[in-house]
Amino acid sequence: MRRFSFHKGHGTKNDFIILDDSYGMHEMHPEFIKVMCDRHSGIGADGVLRVVRASSVRGWEGDGSLWFMDYYNADGSIAEMCGNGLRVFARHLINEQLVDSGEFEVATRAGVRRVEVARHGLISTSMGPATVAEEDVTVHLGRHEWPAVKVDVGNPHAVVFLEEEDLHRLRLHDGPTWSPASAFPEGANVEFIRIDGPGKLSMRVFERGVGETQSCGTGVVASAAAYRARTGHEGSVDVSVPGGDLSVDFAAGEARLTGPAVIIGRGEFWI
Repeated sequence: MRRFSFHKGHGTKNDFIILDDSYGMHEMHPEFIKVMCDRHSGIGADGVLRVVRASSVRGWEGDGSLWFMDYYNADGSIAEMCGNGLRVFARHLINEQLVDSGEFEVATRAGVRRVEVARHGLISTSMGPATVAEEDVTVHLGRHEWPAVKVDVGNPHAVVFLEEEDLHRLRLHDGPTWSPASAFPEGANVEFIRIDGPGKLSMRVFERGVGETQSCGTGVVASAAAYRARTGHEGSVDVSVPGGDLSVDFAAGEARLTGPAVIIGRGEFWI
């Protein structure tokens, strides 16, 4: 039996297990991640954040002294980026005094992202560009189908605008599919959004490798980018998700995501 210390945190109820591994000693097997994330027999979470120096990450060619957000979905699969996870990761670094200021950089599989403590203790993170593709994609859910907007935020997204359907009545248990299948050969996060007013959206999401979650940071950015492309809106975009509220700003070709991030406890996990 092995014993692992962990922290638990969430960003708008998108929750994560945090493992400190400064020297890259943990082997992150998919089965180990699945066991930890199981909500009945494990700790329970949408994913795992491993805190490791970038110099310990195979293939990393940038600044090796940066902290690297090594993120895994609950099913053990690797994800390129996670906006809520990045804020929780940053909150952990701040709480554990692993950084010496309220503004710093974090390495991720999608590149280096800048983090800063924003107003009222919220955390703001750069998310890189959000690229809206001019490609026809259709999302299917049960007997329903909708045109979707393909957006890249370092990871793949399909954004559906709901016109008449009730956002809260969608049944996302089985998960949506899409056509053509070649649009997302490695899977995608699918966001369903409703426009509530100028610069205001409501969103639900089915995350690749997890299922429906209470929030998805990159999904919020993708939805805001799709909304801006559709309407020409130029200001910030406020997005309400089941787990809370987030805000997205765009400047110099990049998106910035702002919202809460909370560490709720720490403990030991035996396996």
